[in-house]
Amino acid sequence: MRSLIGTHDVLLVTLDTLRYDVAADLAATGRTPHLARALPGGRWERRHSPASFTYAAHHAFFAGFLPTPVEPGRHERLYAAAFPGSETSGADTWVFDAPDLPTALADAGYHTVCLGGVGFFNRRSPLGGVLPGLFTEAHWEPGFGVTAPGCVDAQLDRLAAVLPTVPADRPLFTFLNVAALHQPNRHYLPGAEVDDLASHAAALEYVDSRIDRLFRLVSGRGRPVLTIICSDHGTAYGEDGHTGHRIGHDVVWTVPYAHLVLHPGDW
Repeated sequence: MRSLIGTHDVLLVTLDTLRYDVAADLAATGRTPHLARALPGGRWERRHSPASFTYAAHHAFFAGFLPTPVEPGRHERLYAAAFPGSETSGADTWVFDAPDLPTALADAGYHTVCLGGVGFFNRRSPLGGVLPGLFTEAHWEPGFGVTAPGCVDAQLDRLAAVLPTVPADRPLFTFLNVAALHQPNRHYLPGAEVDDLASHAAALEYVDSRIDRLFRLVSGRGRPVLTIICSDHGTAYGEDGHTGHRIGHDVVWTVPYAHLVLHPGDW
């Protein structure tokens, strides 16, 4: 990443609450063809989240602690906030002297845009303003949130309006938090009365059907786009008696991850 800052736009997409097992199964069975086209080798990488719920996970992500590969070892990070004693910053790591990624990219000349999804980005309370407050420009409306079946469409409509306002010669950092996977997600499965793995999967199919538009929008500025797509945590649907997240269960800690470069004209 160190060699790409300044020449590449940056896109970070968090598919909030997406479970690894569901994501991997849908990719393998052809139910998310657009995501599979983008993923290296057509597959998600299995990783462990640094936290079990949205607020904590995003603070970690913005400090440089993206989901960690499940294989044992000292894994070099893509980017990192500088601090003494860091053992996972390597030759290719972009190390910045700032407390978080949005601030560091702004310091490097980027325009930073947040398109929030779940409640920790809604700016309706002091707590809901912390994460979006890291960005130069932040957007949220009820249509982006967990109860809106068309949340990704609404976010992309806003992104389409924002992009022409960013000077073409200025690099852009776009952060998109997708709320569709988070409960309630039963509205993506006709006839469903409760949230379950099937409705979670249906929500991911909805996101997949919109991902091409996202990639076309961000790569349409003419720059290659360093892209990171991952979940911040999973969620339980009755496993070992658990429902929800913010718990130490494997279905919560294990998340899908990918990073890649989008090239103009490919989408």
